[in-house]
Amino acid sequence: MADPKLLILEDDEGLCRQYRWAFPGFEVFITHARSQAVAALRRERPPVMILDLGLPPDPDGATEGFATLEEVRRTAPDTKVIVATGSGERAHALRAVANGAYDFYEKPIDIDVLRTIVDRGLKLHLIEAENRRLAEAAPQTSIKRIITANDAMLKVCRSIEKLAGANVTVLLLGESGTGKEALARALHDLGPRARQPFVAINCGAIPETLLESELFGYERGAFTGAVKQTIGKIESAHRGTLFLDEIGDLPHPLQVKLLRFLQDQVIERIGGRQPIQVDVRIVSATNQSLEDRVAEGAFRSDLFYRLNSVSVRIPPLRDRGGDPILLARFFLNRFNQEFGRNISGFTDEAMTAIAAHGWPGNVRELENRMKRAVVMAEGRQIEAADLELAVASGTVVDLDLRSARLRAEREVIQVALSRSNGTLAAAARLLGVSRPTLYGLMEVHGLTAKSDRMLDSAPEREVSHPAEGSRP
Repeated sequence: MADPKLLILEDDEGLCRQYRWAFPGFEVFITHARSQAVAALRRERPPVMILDLGLPPDPDGATEGFATLEEVRRTAPDTKVIVATGSGERAHALRAVANGAYDFYEKPIDIDVLRTIVDRGLKLHLIEAENRRLAEAAPQTSIKRIITANDAMLKVCRSIEKLAGANVTVLLLGESGTGKEALARALHDLGPRARQPFVAINCGAIPETLLESELFGYERGAFTGAVKQTIGKIESAHRGTLFLDEIGDLPHPLQVKLLRFLQDQVIERIGGRQPIQVDVRIVSATNQSLEDRVAEGAFRSDLFYRLNSVSVRIPPLRDRGGDPILLARFFLNRFNQEFGRNISGFTDEAMTAIAAHGWPGNVRELENRMKRAVVMAEGRQIEAADLELAVASGTVVDLDLRSARLRAEREVIQVALSRSNGTLAAAARLLGVSRPTLYGLMEVHGLTAKSDRMLDSAPEREVSHPAEGSRP
């Protein structure tokens, strides 16, 4: 297995020599200017990068360093960037972390500490890459546009695959936004009629006065305004599939005509006298209880039984545990590409809010919220506010590996601070990191010490092994 790649941007030759032997388990690429580093980044795609913030032409400041960090984050958002700062430049380091750097360290360097930071960055990169791979591999069926890892939904998909080859009418039952049309199209695409037309019509979206002509077509002169012969949806779907969405809203007079067509596969256009033989497979869908509609007298029982040769019930998104997070990641990748954004993921609060929300609008609601969030988000991660979701207290936290790692890291830091009574030097020793690294981690997690006195208590001596000619 090839060694992982490590990109270094450093203008000090002495430090560059030290870096070359400091990482024997990595393939190290040394660069000295922004243009070289960005070119190497595009070419090599390293998981980890070390970036000196004090680059020429501003070696005593950080203007060029921050400009480089911004370009690196834009070019390769998955690369974990570790920034190097001069002694006493902690404000620059914390600003870099806020701008997307993974971690920081202060010069003079401690090689052992730096190796630990680099190894942690590499491990996080590998975990995130595995998360993305699992998310992309999540669809386990041949049905396009259905993203799921939920057993109940996978069972639905397997049923659709089996029914696709059978020439039977299918009734899809489920709430609005659960993917009924996607499944109807899958019944068509996976069956023997795939090369023929797939025609969809929403029976609840067209006025009753127009729906008959939409379904059956009409002859020239059949009514005022009928200036030419027009083919209806049923006839247009000849040899293919007709999808009747919201079939429960079909007016009673049209139920009679549709039943006659289902019995004989023959229609007559409005104003016509010639029977027309049509070969069409019917797939219908509704978010209503047709049994209740039959009991109320609003839907013909004989039509219900004709349409309901086989019914498939689609679970709502709130009952598909884990799928909201999976779908959110899918839509994030899709809308990042569509809108040219580079958002890296979700905050812990956003993940919790997604998992806790009831999703009354199901997948369609999630898609719309994600589209808005990707367009409007100002940070590099989507927050609960971007999704217009509230963070509920006491919510079960999702099992996303990255979120779990961040939660565990925060908890361990809090325990170390508690055991050390807020003394940062002692807490850093318990955690096995340098005090500058602990500063950065506390900033990332929004943690503070108990008092300013504790920041200065028990000062920690930094150990360094500068190479010959290295810059202090």
